[in-house]
Amino acid sequence: METVREWLNALRTGECSARDAVTTALERIRTVDPQLQAVIAIDPERALAQADTIDRQRAGGEDPGPLAGLPIGIKDVICEKDVECTCASQILKGYRPPYDATVITMLRRAGAIPVARLNMDEFAMGSSTDHSAFAITRNPWDTNRIPGGSSGGSAAAVAARMLPCALGSDTGGSIRQPAALCGVTGLKPTYGRVSRYGLVAYASSLDQIGPLALTVEDIALLLPHLAGHDPHDATSANLPVPNYPAALFQDLRGVRLGVPKEYFIAGLDPAVETAVRSALHLFARNGADCVEISLPHTEYAIATYYIIATAEASSNLARYDGIHYGWRAPESTTLDEVYSHTRRRGFGEEVIRRIILGTYVLSSGYYDAYYLKALKVRTLIRQDFTRAFDTVDAIVTPTSPTPAFALGEKLNDPLQMYLSDIFTVSVNLAGIPGLSVPCGFSPDGLPIGLQILAKPFDEMMLLRVGHAWQQLTDFHLRRPPVCATSFSRPTTHA
Repeated sequence: METVREWLNALRTGECSARDAVTTALERIRTVDPQLQAVIAIDPERALAQADTIDRQRAGGEDPGPLAGLPIGIKDVICEKDVECTCASQILKGYRPPYDATVITMLRRAGAIPVARLNMDEFAMGSSTDHSAFAITRNPWDTNRIPGGSSGGSAAAVAARMLPCALGSDTGGSIRQPAALCGVTGLKPTYGRVSRYGLVAYASSLDQIGPLALTVEDIALLLPHLAGHDPHDATSANLPVPNYPAALFQDLRGVRLGVPKEYFIAGLDPAVETAVRSALHLFARNGADCVEISLPHTEYAIATYYIIATAEASSNLARYDGIHYGWRAPESTTLDEVYSHTRRRGFGEEVIRRIILGTYVLSSGYYDAYYLKALKVRTLIRQDFTRAFDTVDAIVTPTSPTPAFALGEKLNDPLQMYLSDIFTVSVNLAGIPGLSVPCGFSPDGLPIGLQILAKPFDEMMLLRVGHAWQQLTDFHLRRPPVCATSFSRPTTHA
């Protein structure tokens, strides 16, 4: 029992109870996580109490919801009421939100059970999950390598079968890149499709919550319980939520796929290029029409992203001052020391680097030269995609230019770390949806991801193409070495 569909079938048929499902997930975490450190915290009592409520409802003939009893992991940047939310940062140690994020409310209403808080790069700033104040998460396929980031804990937990699914957040690739490097499926919805209320902000015009799971079918089952208009989020789109599982019943015939020439560049790992081009051939053999397109402003995406994202981060993170909430440097004796000591010791080096950069590009004399110019280039990047979608239904690219790299390999070279997101940041700048699916393995046995992009609010096309791909391949079902030979299947006890 590994995929969301398998878990839900077992729960609906009575093959296992909600308590059994939660107990199984907790046991898998205890067995596997010491090798990976994907989990920041668990609250067994809280999860089991929700499971018992669901079991009582079922026994009484009530419908506890379409996801009833499904264990799920939550990236530690999404608020749960009275549950510590640290964003993997010392500065938020001890912070317990007084409310649930909208996505948590929706998942609980559907019966899903949050079981674990998952590790991440501090404040979602990173591509490796090296940048956590609490632990370095490891890749289930090779524990000497990174799982990607910033949602590395979410991707690693799903890949290692600790949990059937997890929530992540994606500001510049933070769902799709770790999904690719850990061999799972990850969706960044269109900006505005899923409420950001209760997501601790990094860059507000770029952030988006999304799911990670083993299969596209799993994503389609989860998305209806995450998407929808939310009056608490001013950027939430007031649009109907489609019947996402219906996308799974369409094949590739007649689908026109764009292949941007700017994504096959120097620096692209040969194994990644081979896997992606093989995928294109398989798409073509099964009815899709693959055509070359151009996204000419792609080369400016990294610079544009790291100006806009850091500027917004500088503003958003100004609230962490040791006064209002979170951690305060204990030796401070003056107000100036409270601010300076708390922020210097509470934030990690990568967060400080981005705050400094963002403050600089917003400063007097540099605003026009950097920030304003970046906003104009962002418009050009968005227009590139708009023109492309006039001629194609979806765009197919590599997700990451390389497979997972070694732990600590790029910590002392921030630019190289930033380039890990070269194929993903444009999607956030344009506000369009993106899906990463496994498409092969490197000679070292490391997963490779294929990125599928669609026009705004056309997640149905992503699910259609991604599911069709997974009907032709089995990369998404292969198990990493860190998994035990088999996991026990929960059974309901009398």
